Amino acid sequence: MKGKKNIVVIVAHPDDETLWCGGTMLLNPNYNWFVACLCRKYDPDRALKFKKALIAFNAMGIMGNLDDGPEQLPLDDKTVKDAILKLLPDKNFDLILTHSPFGEYTRHLRHEEIGRAVMDLWSEQKINAKQLWTFAFEDGNKKYYPKAIMGANIHQTLSQNIWNEKYRIITEVYGFERNGFEAKTTPKTEAFWKFNTPRDVEKWLEQEGNQYLIK
Repeated sequence: MKGKKNIVVIVAHPDDETLWCGGTMLLNPNYNWFVACLCRKYDPDRALKFKKALIAFNAMGIMGNLDDGPEQLPLDDKTVKDAILKLLPDKNFDLILTHSPFGEYTRHLRHEEIGRAVMDLWSEQKINAKQLWTFAFEDGNKKYYPKAIMGANIHQTLSQNIWNEKYRIITEVYGFERNGFEAKTTPKTEAFWKFNTPRDVEKWLEQEGNQYLIK
């Protein structure tokens, strides 16, 4: 990515921005980053840590309060779309980064629901962007920690310094234990599916995307 960009990262939880695209954010500190986090606004611990993470990324951001209970009850499309639109400071961006509609690991409904909702909003022109990138990770149906999908359009291995800072944000800013899921997951390679038009999304969902859908 070259030149000054206005980029929005739309994620489910505080830490998702770090896990799935934190290296990309750190590699481009001069871009205008805005992180819209859909859950945990009233979680005093995670909300405070999210604000500290934004400082580390030199980013702006906001949090919402979508239901994020352990039972993972499904949310309807309108609820998710309305929550996203309510959080965004603008509706025009150079780039949107968000979850895959198939998630990054097996299995979290909020990741999947938000990925689908963002794609729909882009197709409906309720959010405008020159490109949409979705996180491209998989865990082999829980066989291993999430890793970058090799066949994704964008596949970037982080330098040790960039990964160290990403790992520091996960373990020191967010406070996750080094032997916990988040710290062990923290990808050293980041990958994305890149879409230039909503039609590209449709074709991907019809073709390559289906192989990553969890039945």
